[in-house]
Amino acid sequence: MFDPSFFELIIICVVALLVLGPDRLPGAIKTLGLWIGRLRRSFNNIKREIEQEVGADEIRRQLRNEAIMEKFNNTKSQVTESIESIKSETDSIKDDLNLKKELSGFGNITEENKASDSPDPGKMLASGETNTAPPEQKAASSTEDSSPEPSSDKAKVESNKS
Repeated sequence: MFDPSFFELIIICVVALLVLGPDRLPGAIKTLGLWIGRLRRSFNNIKREIEQEVGADEIRRQLRNEAIMEKFNNTKSQVTESIESIKSETDSIKDDLNLKKELSGFGNITEENKASDSPDPGKMLASGETNTAPPEQKAASSTEDSSPEPSSDKAKVESNKS
């Protein structure tokens, strides 16, 4: 910007010597040096303040970003906890439903057993059975019929039926 060469400095010094004279030239150079020093200090102070403001803006921006990230992480953890609790609740509901299905299946099995234990009159007529005794007695009578026992036992069973 302002870059005087050695020759230009000599010309400035000669002009200053002629204008100010030899008596006031040393005082003028001293005053000029003080003003240049003050300008440099002022310039450096302004430069430092600008750098601090820029640095402070960066720090503020970084702190703001960190606060946003912290809020994001908190929200993320809350959502994750909510999802986990929902999963556990759905699993417990599934387990309850499976247990109910198993119990209802067990109830159906016992109802089927009860239904198969009671004689169906239509089936009995179709098969030619006339015995309406409970299944326990049917089993006992069928084993008695198949065993080669004397007919007196059969008579006892028939008399017990009536």
